[in-house]
Amino acid sequence: MNLPNKLTVFRVILIIPFVLIMLGSHAQWGWFMTVFGGIADYADPIALAIFIIASLTDLLDGKIARKYNLVTNFGKFMDPLADKLLVCAAMICLIELGRIPAWIVIVIISREFIISGFRLVAADNRVVIAANYWGKFKTTFQMIMVCLMIINIEALAVLTQIVMWIALVLTVVSLVDYLVKNRGVLLDGKI
Repeated sequence: MNLPNKLTVFRVILIIPFVLIMLGSHAQWGWFMTVFGGIADYADPIALAIFIIASLTDLLDGKIARKYNLVTNFGKFMDPLADKLLVCAAMICLIELGRIPAWIVIVIISREFIISGFRLVAADNRVVIAANYWGKFKTTFQMIMVCLMIINIEALAVLTQIVMWIALVLTVVSLVDYLVKNRGVLLDGKI
Protein backbone atom coordinates (compact mmCIF):
# COMPACT_ATOMS: atom_id res chain seq x y z
CA MET A 1 0.00 0.00 0.00
CA ASN A 2 1.50 3.34 -1.04
CA LEU A 3 1.66 6.52 1.08
CA PRO A 4 -1.43 8.24 -0.41
CA ASN A 5 -3.52 5.14 0.27
CA LYS A 6 -2.17 4.93 3.83
CA LEU A 7 -3.18 8.57 4.37
CA THR A 8 -6.67 7.75 3.10
CA VAL A 9 -6.98 4.81 5.51
CA PHE A 10 -5.64 7.02 8.33
CA ARG A 11 -8.40 9.55 7.55
CA VAL A 12 -11.01 6.82 8.01
CA ILE A 13 -9.44 5.70 11.31
CA LEU A 14 -9.52 9.29 12.64
CA ILE A 15 -13.32 9.24 12.42
CA ILE A 16 -13.49 7.04 15.53
CA PRO A 17 -11.80 9.40 18.01
CA PHE A 18 -13.52 12.36 16.35
CA VAL A 19 -17.01 10.92 16.95
CA LEU A 20 -16.16 9.76 20.47
CA ILE A 21 -14.94 13.20 21.46
CA MET A 22 -17.74 15.12 19.71
CA LEU A 23 -20.57 13.04 21.13
CA GLY A 24 -19.02 11.66 24.29
CA SER A 25 -18.24 14.98 25.89
CA HIS A 26 -21.57 16.58 24.99
CA ALA A 27 -23.75 13.56 25.75
CA GLN A 28 -22.15 13.19 29.17
CA TRP A 29 -21.69 9.46 28.64
CA GLY A 30 -20.73 8.01 32.00
CA TRP A 31 -17.87 5.89 30.70
CA PHE A 32 -16.57 8.74 28.57
CA MET A 33 -16.54 11.15 31.49
CA THR A 34 -14.75 8.56 33.65
CA VAL A 35 -12.04 7.91 31.07
CA PHE A 36 -11.78 11.30 29.38
CA GLY A 37 -13.44 13.68 31.84
CA GLY A 38 -10.48 16.04 31.79
CA ILE A 39 -10.88 16.81 28.09
CA ALA A 40 -14.63 17.43 28.17
CA ASP A 41 -14.09 21.19 28.46
CA TYR A 42 -11.84 21.09 25.38
CA ALA A 43 -13.88 18.63 23.33
CA ASP A 44 -14.80 21.03 20.53
CA PRO A 45 -11.25 22.29 19.91
CA ILE A 46 -9.86 18.73 20.10
CA ALA A 47 -12.56 17.45 17.73
CA LEU A 48 -11.84 20.37 15.41
CA ALA A 49 -8.11 19.56 15.43
CA ILE A 50 -8.83 15.90 14.58
CA PHE A 51 -11.22 16.94 11.81
CA ILE A 52 -8.70 19.40 10.34
CA ILE A 53 -5.91 16.81 10.42
CA ALA A 54 -8.18 14.29 8.71
CA SER A 55 -9.22 16.90 6.13
CA LEU A 56 -5.61 17.84 5.41
CA THR A 57 -4.79 14.22 4.66
CA ASP A 58 -7.30 14.55 1.82
CA LEU A 59 -5.26 17.36 0.26
CA LEU A 60 -1.97 15.63 0.93
CA ASP A 61 -2.82 12.18 -0.42
CA GLY A 62 -4.04 13.57 -3.73
CA LYS A 63 -1.01 15.81 -4.23
CA ILE A 64 1.40 12.98 -3.43
CA ALA A 65 -0.45 10.51 -5.65
CA ARG A 66 -0.42 12.86 -8.66
CA LYS A 67 3.13 14.18 -8.14
CA TYR A 68 4.73 10.74 -7.83
CA ASN A 69 2.35 8.91 -10.17
CA LEU A 70 0.93 6.81 -7.33
CA VAL A 71 -2.69 7.03 -8.48
CA THR A 72 -4.41 3.67 -7.94
CA ASN A 73 -7.91 2.34 -8.40
CA PHE A 74 -8.02 1.82 -4.63
CA GLY A 75 -7.23 5.51 -4.15
CA LYS A 76 -9.76 6.63 -6.77
CA PHE A 77 -12.42 4.60 -4.99
CA MET A 78 -11.40 4.97 -1.35
CA ASP A 79 -10.40 8.66 -1.30
CA PRO A 80 -13.89 10.02 -2.07
CA LEU A 81 -15.42 7.36 0.20
CA ALA A 82 -13.16 8.43 3.08
CA ASP A 83 -14.22 12.05 2.51
CA LYS A 84 -17.87 11.04 2.61
CA LEU A 85 -17.45 8.99 5.76
CA LEU A 86 -15.63 11.82 7.54
CA VAL A 87 -18.02 14.59 6.53
CA CYS A 88 -21.17 12.51 7.05
CA ALA A 89 -20.03 11.32 10.49
CA ALA A 90 -19.30 14.91 11.46
CA MET A 91 -22.67 16.18 10.21
CA ILE A 92 -24.56 13.43 12.03
CA CYS A 93 -22.74 14.43 15.24
CA LEU A 94 -23.68 18.06 14.54
CA ILE A 95 -27.36 17.10 14.21
CA GLU A 96 -27.15 15.46 17.64
CA LEU A 97 -25.65 18.68 19.01
CA GLY A 98 -28.35 20.83 17.37
CA ARG A 99 -25.90 22.72 15.16
CA ILE A 100 -27.22 21.75 11.70
CA PRO A 101 -30.75 21.01 10.47
CA ALA A 102 -31.34 17.32 9.77
CA TRP A 103 -32.92 17.99 6.37
CA ILE A 104 -29.70 19.55 5.07
CA VAL A 105 -27.75 16.50 6.18
CA ILE A 106 -30.35 14.25 4.51
CA VAL A 107 -29.87 16.10 1.20
CA ILE A 108 -26.08 15.88 1.47
CA ILE A 109 -26.04 12.20 2.46
CA SER A 110 -28.61 11.36 -0.24
CA ARG A 111 -26.25 12.85 -2.82
CA GLU A 112 -23.46 10.69 -1.47
CA PHE A 113 -25.57 7.53 -1.70
CA ILE A 114 -26.60 8.37 -5.27
CA ILE A 115 -22.99 8.95 -6.33
CA SER A 116 -21.82 5.81 -4.52
CA GLY A 117 -24.50 3.77 -6.27
CA PHE A 118 -23.49 5.31 -9.55
CA ARG A 119 -19.87 4.36 -8.91
CA LEU A 120 -20.92 0.77 -8.16
CA VAL A 121 -22.68 0.54 -11.52
CA ALA A 122 -19.58 1.98 -13.18
CA ALA A 123 -17.29 -0.44 -11.33
CA ASP A 124 -19.50 -3.34 -12.42
CA ASN A 125 -18.75 -2.19 -15.98
CA ARG A 126 -15.02 -1.97 -15.14
CA VAL A 127 -15.11 1.83 -15.16
CA VAL A 128 -13.58 3.84 -12.31
CA ILE A 129 -14.87 7.40 -12.07
CA ALA A 130 -12.61 9.78 -10.19
CA ALA A 131 -13.95 12.83 -8.34
CA ASN A 132 -14.38 15.96 -10.46
CA TYR A 133 -13.83 19.63 -9.60
CA TRP A 134 -17.44 20.28 -8.54
CA GLY A 135 -17.14 17.39 -6.12
CA LYS A 136 -13.88 18.79 -4.77
CA PHE A 137 -15.45 22.25 -4.27
CA LYS A 138 -18.41 20.62 -2.56
CA THR A 139 -16.15 18.65 -0.25
CA THR A 140 -14.07 21.74 0.56
CA PHE A 141 -17.11 23.82 1.50
CA GLN A 142 -18.63 20.97 3.48
CA MET A 143 -15.40 20.63 5.45
CA ILE A 144 -15.25 24.39 6.10
CA MET A 145 -18.90 24.28 7.19
CA VAL A 146 -18.23 21.41 9.56
CA CYS A 147 -15.21 23.22 11.05
CA LEU A 148 -17.28 26.34 11.69
CA MET A 149 -20.06 24.28 13.25
CA ILE A 150 -17.71 22.29 15.45
CA ILE A 151 -16.06 25.37 16.89
CA ASN A 152 -19.52 26.97 17.27
CA ILE A 153 -18.50 30.62 17.79
CA GLU A 154 -21.49 32.96 18.02
CA ALA A 155 -19.61 35.80 16.25
CA LEU A 156 -19.24 33.51 13.20
CA ALA A 157 -22.89 32.43 13.09
CA VAL A 158 -23.72 34.40 9.92
CA LEU A 159 -20.60 33.17 8.14
CA THR A 160 -21.44 29.61 9.21
CA GLN A 161 -24.93 29.93 7.72
CA ILE A 162 -23.58 31.35 4.44
CA VAL A 163 -21.03 28.55 4.12
CA MET A 164 -23.74 25.98 4.95
CA TRP A 165 -25.94 27.26 2.11
CA ILE A 166 -23.00 27.34 -0.33
CA ALA A 167 -22.14 23.75 0.64
CA LEU A 168 -25.76 22.72 0.07
CA VAL A 169 -25.91 24.38 -3.37
CA LEU A 170 -22.58 22.84 -4.38
CA THR A 171 -23.86 19.45 -3.23
CA VAL A 172 -26.81 19.67 -5.64
CA VAL A 173 -24.78 21.21 -8.50
CA SER A 174 -22.06 18.56 -8.18
CA LEU A 175 -24.70 15.81 -8.26
CA VAL A 176 -26.33 17.17 -11.42
CA ASP A 177 -22.94 17.69 -13.09
CA TYR A 178 -21.81 14.18 -12.15
CA LEU A 179 -24.99 12.56 -13.47
CA VAL A 180 -24.99 14.51 -16.73
CA LYS A 181 -21.30 13.88 -17.47
CA ASN A 182 -21.50 10.19 -16.63
CA ARG A 183 -24.99 9.31 -17.88
CA GLY A 184 -23.45 6.86 -20.35
CA VAL A 185 -22.55 4.57 -17.44
CA LEU A 186 -26.23 4.02 -16.73
CA LEU A 187 -27.34 4.06 -20.36
CA ASP A 188 -24.78 1.79 -21.98
CA GLY A 189 -22.17 1.00 -19.34
CA LYS A 190 -19.60 3.41 -20.75
CA ILE A 191 -18.47 6.94 -20.01
